[in-house]
Amino acid sequence: MLHDSFWLTVNSIRHRKLRSWLTVIGIVIGVAAIISLLTLSRSLESTIGEQFEQFGANRILISAKGFQGPGTASQGLTTDDVKTIEKISGFAYVLPALFRSTEIVYRQETGFTLLSALPAEQFKAFYEDMGVNLQEGRMVKDGEKYVALIGSRVATEMFSKEIGVGSKIMINKKEFRVLGIIEEIGNAQDDNQIAIPLEAARDIFQEPERVDTIIAQVKSSANIPALQEKVERELERQRGDTNFQVLTANQILEQINQVLGVLQVVLVGIGAISLLVGAIGIMNSLYTSVLERTKDIGIMKAIGARNRDILEIFLVESGLIGLVGGVLGTALGTGIALAIGPLSKHAGFLLIINIEVSVLLFGLAFAFILGVLSGILPAWQASKLKPVEALRYE
Repeated sequence: MLHDSFWLTVNSIRHRKLRSWLTVIGIVIGVAAIISLLTLSRSLESTIGEQFEQFGANRILISAKGFQGPGTASQGLTTDDVKTIEKISGFAYVLPALFRSTEIVYRQETGFTLLSALPAEQFKAFYEDMGVNLQEGRMVKDGEKYVALIGSRVATEMFSKEIGVGSKIMINKKEFRVLGIIEEIGNAQDDNQIAIPLEAARDIFQEPERVDTIIAQVKSSANIPALQEKVERELERQRGDTNFQVLTANQILEQINQVLGVLQVVLVGIGAISLLVGAIGIMNSLYTSVLERTKDIGIMKAIGARNRDILEIFLVESGLIGLVGGVLGTALGTGIALAIGPLSKHAGFLLIINIEVSVLLFGLAFAFILGVLSGILPAWQASKLKPVEALRYE
């Protein structure tokens, strides 16, 4: 009977093509929204995770908490905090860093970007641990001061003329020589960044003691929890306050994933609203179909069709409409997600799109189940029609 129900459904849909396609479109839009948004959010989570793996799991990041409300003082990190952490055994190196948004001048053109400052003697070790190489030029060496490494976008896009190795740029009205160009990382913030020695940054920004972030490279990942507790304890004892935070790369990634998890729920909810509209469309279409085929239902019952046979016919129809909408919506949603991947690079963030089979199957199953559920009431109404009344219906 299921085979017969399927072909009866196909013939019914073919006889009312316009209404059927309009109903399918509602499902297509909803499924496409869910698939594309879910794929993009999961790809974003995966991309961020890969970047954090590149950043390195064997790092502890120490920074100031900042202002915590009226009546409280916020003391930033200083070189004293760096010395405190350097006394703790278990770190390969302890790297103080400054970050500033500053003016860059090249050949009378002005730009603004983020500047990072690291100790000159630790440039090589830091970039090697990050897995970042130079596209051109060489690394900063110990003792060098007014030199710079620039990101790939700084070299090619910030000014009308490209900046090459050996070029002179003005940073905060001080001349720096470009030693190297960092290979493309894939996001605008990193590729637009300039790195200079910490000693030079202290001079041009007049910051002799301040430190924005301390990056502590751990020798063994097994020691991270113990070292994290020790850093917190020693800093609190030395500073006399707790206006700082000690985080591992994994903890930061967990916080980001929590935010992305909430985002996924919101995005799926938006798509679900579209699907709800599509489900109402299926229900409306089937109610209309029941009215149009009332006499046919009467004839089928008169020649022996049971209530469950009639129920099956309309449930197959609603399920088929949902499945067709699911297939088309999944294809459309996947296409949208794949198209956004290359566009994200032009926007300054390289989003690697991962098409997950589980997400595609979810879209298909969800559309089919929603179609069947939408057809239950119309199908039930059709199955309960009395043959005599159905045959008399005009």
